[in-house]
Amino acid sequence: MKLTHINQKDGSIQMVDISAKPPVKRIAIATGAIRMSPVTIEMLKSGLLKKGDPLVCAQIAGIMAAKKTCDLIPLCHQISLQHVGVEFAVHGDEIDITATASCIGPTGVEMEALTAVSIAALTLYDMCKAVDKTMEIKGIKLLKKTKEALDE
Repeated sequence: MKLTHINQKDGSIQMVDISAKPPVKRIAIATGAIRMSPVTIEMLKSGLLKKGDPLVCAQIAGIMAAKKTCDLIPLCHQISLQHVGVEFAVHGDEIDITATASCIGPTGVEMEALTAVSIAALTLYDMCKAVDKTMEIKGIKLLKKTKEALDE
């Protein structure tokens, strides 16, 4: 298997050259979850956490993080995102996090979607840590990525 971030001639690290790749529509969907105590979930739902609404804060943080992915992950390309969405589903003792990122360009947006989920989860952790020391972030993964040629 050829690793694209490794120079095949000398083994050094490299940023992948995407200059010859045509722009296509790209979408990536990532997911993850954060487990909390049922008491923390109820406090979150009832608006009783002192720092404000953790879901709104985490949604904004996830979107902002996706836009900064190339600043956080050294070999990621700077891309022009057309959309980033972060959604939550609260059930039982977990909050499921789903992020969708899309762009029109020569490289994918999976790192942006994964970054959005990761930072949204970390933001929820930060917002709730004063009342819950047992939280666990888990299952962050890419669900789907697509690309389709642009109509000419």
